[in-house]
Amino acid sequence: MSELSGKTIITVAPTGAWPTKKDNPAIPMTPQEIADDVYDCWQAGAAVAHLHMRDDQGAGTMDIEKFKETVELVRGKCNIVLNLTTSGELNATDDKRMAHLKALKPELASYDAGSMNWAHKTLFLNPPEFLEKLGQVMIENGVKPEIEIFDPGMIYNSLYYMKKGVIKVPAHYQFVLGAAGGIGATVENLVFLKGLLPANSTWSAFGIGKSATPIMLATIALDGHVRVGMEDNVYYSKGVLAKSNRQFVEKTVRIIREADKEPATPDEARQILGLS
Repeated sequence: MSELSGKTIITVAPTGAWPTKKDNPAIPMTPQEIADDVYDCWQAGAAVAHLHMRDDQGAGTMDIEKFKETVELVRGKCNIVLNLTTSGELNATDDKRMAHLKALKPELASYDAGSMNWAHKTLFLNPPEFLEKLGQVMIENGVKPEIEIFDPGMIYNSLYYMKKGVIKVPAHYQFVLGAAGGIGATVENLVFLKGLLPANSTWSAFGIGKSATPIMLATIALDGHVRVGMEDNVYYSKGVLAKSNRQFVEKTVRIIREADKEPATPDEARQILGLS
């Protein structure tokens, strides 16, 4: 792994479940738009794509047919690592949140390691029974969890499920900083979360909204991996809407190289993350 020590994985999250074209006209919404966008970001240096789906009205959905269409289009274009959400629709049943994992067997999928108040408006529910089922489905289908951490207690939840054998080790974590209801997006909080990780874990981080660039800079300095994209931030700079997700990836590549590192290719990301 020594030859990979200077490699930084860039994940692009192009769509999410909430932003719309009213927030930024460049957000991809349809399977074709998402696939074209992911291909563009792969060309620019992204190694992983974290994918959400939208229904025909633009709302977040866990519709398996949307996932199938999008995944087929992306896989026909490039070898980017696919990381599929399991939480793209707040009212989806447990089975609906996992059906696409069984059908498509992506290399990565999100594992939101606890419940929380979401945006001071509703509940984001990931109860113990669901987390145990989700972990088992991932093991059975060869999907590596990307353990999403919105607050420190979720790390301790993940440790419990590792002891139970529901999550395999070594683990991969994604720190989400700045979500309303979760831990704030500060460098101090990022360092704190990193210090809680079990040995041999890999990790990535991102900040939401105006914290996107500061958290990205701090993550690179701490030898973490990074996530960028319009799921988390529709502005390229203060008051300036991003023209594309590729623009975020290109910016991140420049910063990684300024830090004397290199963006990982998809195959290098597979080695770093231990994907088969």
